[in-house]
Amino acid sequence: MNVSSSAAATEYIKRHHRHEAGENQCSSALVKLIKAPLPLVWSLVRRFDEPQKYKPFVSRCVAPGNLEIGSLREVDVKSGLPATTSTERLELLDDNEHILSIRIIGGDHRLQNYSSIISVHPEIIDGRPGTLVIESFVVDVPEDVSEGLAMQDQTERIDIRKLGAER
Repeated sequence: MNVSSSAAATEYIKRHHRHEAGENQCSSALVKLIKAPLPLVWSLVRRFDEPQKYKPFVSRCVAPGNLEIGSLREVDVKSGLPATTSTERLELLDDNEHILSIRIIGGDHRLQNYSSIISVHPEIIDGRPGTLVIESFVVDVPEDVSEGLAMQDQTERIDIRKLGAER
């Protein structure tokens, strides 16, 4: 990514990707240049009912009813990932600004309080029309399993005096 694209991405993130990360949450943004014009890229990204068109880890999606804010979709995830299903709600679909936002509200995975925003922006790549795609998210940091067991006092007590004697 060139300096101009990087500066533009920073501005787009400030403007469109405002996540309020709370305590015990993390957020991140991924930026990608795609050598295809914005109308083509947006025609795929905006399809809340067909994320498998651009997300390779989605094997199937069922989104009954009309495509509107609050619509739900049931997503099946390909094997090999630490999930099998995800229930997601459409939070925002802005065809003028080219922004899609979803929130995961259920499913078989460890993602709690996950929400994401995808925005697409026109960009010139090698002298041709291209697209700058930004996907950001916020999610709860999963509890560490070992810390969880220690908090429940399910760990074996260690006698430090014995450790010194064994050396």
